[in-house]
Amino acid sequence: MPNAVTGKTCAAFEPALDYCVVKIPRWPFDKFPEADRRLGTQMKSTGEVMAIERSFEAAFSKALRSLEQRPPAEAEVRDPVLLENPNDRRIFAVMEALRQGDSVEEVSRRSTIAPWFVDRIRALVGVEEALRRGLEDEVLISAKRMALSDRRIAELAGVSMAAVAEARKRLGLVPTFKCVDTCAAEFAATTPYYYSTIESEDERPAPDGEAVVVLGSGPIRIGQGIEFDYCSVQAAEALRRQGVAAIMVNSNPETVSTDFDCSTRLYFEPLDQEAVLAVIEAERASGVVVQFGGQTAINLAEPLDRHGVTILGTTVDAIDLAEDRRRFEALMRRLQIPQPHGAATLDPLEAAAIADRIGYPVLVRPSFVLGGRAMEIVHSRDQLQRFVAAAMAALPDDGDRIGGSRGTVLVDKYLFGTEVDVDAVSDGESVVIPGLMEHVERAGVHSGDSMAAYPAAGLDAEVTRQIVSDTIDIARALPVRGLCNIQFVIWRGVPHVIEVNPRASRTVPFISKVTGVPMVELATRVMRGEKLCDLGYETGLRPAAPLVAVKAPVFSTVKLALVDSALGPEMKSTGEVMGIDISLGAALEKAFVAALGSVPTKGAVLCSIADSDKAEALPIVAQLSALGFGVYATAGTAAALSAAGISATAVGRIGQSRPNVLDIIDEGRVSLIINTVSNLESDELTLSPDGSRGLAAAGRTVKDGYRIRLAAEHRRIACCTSMDTAQALVDAITRQRRGGDITVATVRAYREGIVAAVPG
Repeated sequence: MPNAVTGKTCAAFEPALDYCVVKIPRWPFDKFPEADRRLGTQMKSTGEVMAIERSFEAAFSKALRSLEQRPPAEAEVRDPVLLENPNDRRIFAVMEALRQGDSVEEVSRRSTIAPWFVDRIRALVGVEEALRRGLEDEVLISAKRMALSDRRIAELAGVSMAAVAEARKRLGLVPTFKCVDTCAAEFAATTPYYYSTIESEDERPAPDGEAVVVLGSGPIRIGQGIEFDYCSVQAAEALRRQGVAAIMVNSNPETVSTDFDCSTRLYFEPLDQEAVLAVIEAERASGVVVQFGGQTAINLAEPLDRHGVTILGTTVDAIDLAEDRRRFEALMRRLQIPQPHGAATLDPLEAAAIADRIGYPVLVRPSFVLGGRAMEIVHSRDQLQRFVAAAMAALPDDGDRIGGSRGTVLVDKYLFGTEVDVDAVSDGESVVIPGLMEHVERAGVHSGDSMAAYPAAGLDAEVTRQIVSDTIDIARALPVRGLCNIQFVIWRGVPHVIEVNPRASRTVPFISKVTGVPMVELATRVMRGEKLCDLGYETGLRPAAPLVAVKAPVFSTVKLALVDSALGPEMKSTGEVMGIDISLGAALEKAFVAALGSVPTKGAVLCSIADSDKAEALPIVAQLSALGFGVYATAGTAAALSAAGISATAVGRIGQSRPNVLDIIDEGRVSLIINTVSNLESDELTLSPDGSRGLAAAGRTVKDGYRIRLAAEHRRIACCTSMDTAQALVDAITRQRRGGDITVATVRAYREGIVAAVPG
């Protein structure tokens, strides 16, 4: 078995390593601070980072940089409970205890972390404390050899990043690159796999020919997952086919992009300004691609541009135009394209004035964040004050955008209509739209948590025509060169633009696979100056493929105790599945089976429906009853069902008569739950100390609804918190009970219309 790294040794060869590797999990507790942060036998991380350096301290420091998370304040990690119990912040508690003078032995005893590791962390803390006393040459040398970033050194020493950069260059502290070879240079490695360190010898070969840097997306997290790795890998392959060296920069060991044979050269580095600039300079890259690495890569566009780096594709000014609220509103007015009324602010009083002017409900969200973090639908002024505070707390610091602005809080009129996702490729003139995706859930559920169907068969011809026209106008006006995602809401028959993202979106892999349009390859070619018309593509919406594809989210909230599974504007899913068939019903059925494991076809349903949803719920529950499902319901819902002639068994609320709702769930009497969130429940939510949303200690509506959903998660019972999802699931159940046909074929066969019906 040959070793692919060296090309000369085999599996019987004992590795000789001259580097140290550190892996740190990426937990979602910055997004869900109300979750149980204790770590144990139940996995809770959504991803991980990996760092390579010459010492443990340096690799550990570089891994912390790669997490792309704001470290907790020192006061937050002084609680001894954090030190003594496994949790996501314990390593920071260890560092703080050492800062406070605790001995290595004491910290090791209390944390159960081996003394060797604690001692190495103490060395890192010692350098940080020395930096607080001033930027001395010897201390700076030690800090850079421990891979502390210029930004971190500047924060500790109380000086500017420019001053740190000038001092380290004067001392010759510039990165060199070492090869990951498994044999400590005993043999010449054949793999182009590198990491940076502060030493004199550089093992990287001299650049030869044109090179383009592709920025990955870092650790997998809610809101930025494997879909961007798909885009990064596709971009690297497209560049190599064009005879251009594809230089990949990423820090995620789980992804395909960090396989050393997926790019011309791989650099395992943090995705921050300092590390990326060092790679670009070393490779003498002609440009860098930021469109495929999610928000992480897009946030680096501005600082890289300021340092003279060529941003391939859509310009930094066009990216800013799409993200800057005032500039974008002016563009929409000029193009005469409707969007929800609203404004941006950093003043809570002004936010209240905006909401009063446009009318409730409003959508409150911070800019420059992932996965709809701190996004809320607000129904009253009392709610507004709390949720504006939460949105402001979630805004990134100036440094978190690496040179960009901190952003603003957006207050928009909430329009309750059908959402449509559009992905397009543009060269600034031609705009190709492979397909439209129609959301199953109406506006108010984050696009990453919504089910969506291609093609958007529910849209009438005029709405489709307007969406296509608006997409073309926006892509040309920005102008977009590469990929672009636009989200519309159809309100009163008119498409309104919710947001425009001049980058790859999480739906690019889905649309590319079901339509056969190689979106990433086209975008990569466009970025390098080619024209879509010369590649055989014309402006407009492509004819729909002879198939129906449904995207369905997958959630991991059962692993995150205390996280509410109710769908809303903040993204919670950790992945998705796809169902393909020749009819919408069959595709929905496949998607539900893939997401849930199976579709419940018998048993009973438990209904606890918000007053605002009761009328819409009646035909859905009637459909289940006609299928032979028993019906349990809380008192108010049972009364509404009875008045409509639907037989239901009333069950008590938690703490009332037995059996109550939890008894019904825990005893396995139900196979499906429909539980929607009322405005009252949303209003009785409180904020966690850091400004994030959490559950109120009081308020029976909150407690009952939340505990119903939590019990459903623990029992693995399908629980619909949106009436649209419930209707889609009941339709799939009906179809399966009636033995509807499904087809089994490859994706290519579906696209080409070559399928064979198989009896269901």
